[in-house]
Amino acid sequence: MSLEARHVVCPHCDAVNRLPAGRPAQAAKCGRCHQALFTGAPLEVSGAGLHKHVRSNQIPVVVDFWAPWCGPCRMMAPAYAQAARELEPQIRFLKLNTEEDQAVAQQFNIRSIPTLILFRNGEVAARMSGALDGPSLRQWIASHAA
Repeated sequence: MSLEARHVVCPHCDAVNRLPAGRPAQAAKCGRCHQALFTGAPLEVSGAGLHKHVRSNQIPVVVDFWAPWCGPCRMMAPAYAQAARELEPQIRFLKLNTEEDQAVAQQFNIRSIPTLILFRNGEVAARMSGALDGPSLRQWIASHAA
């Protein structure tokens, strides 16, 4: 990653944007659609969106593989949303519904949900299966995102 700029994918139009290091990322807007690059909330993605964010973001990307019928997934959702509010723009938070994108879940060998995968530079840096509370989630992210 360049010290002068980093690439970040827009959560609205999937355009890749260059963020200069000297500018505050929290206020950054997309060059294509002019919407905020960081919303402080997890972004729901499909398989194509997931691959674009993992490949093109030069910030760590955490993905929650979940399903609407999963009780532990629903229990962890508020902690995941809170982590997104606290840790963006240093980390991008995504959610992928494994019921809607079963092929992607298979590609990442998701056997139980929720499963979290943290990507750095397009590669899997860490994965964790099972629901986490807020402090445990932030600790897991901090230990693998650096």
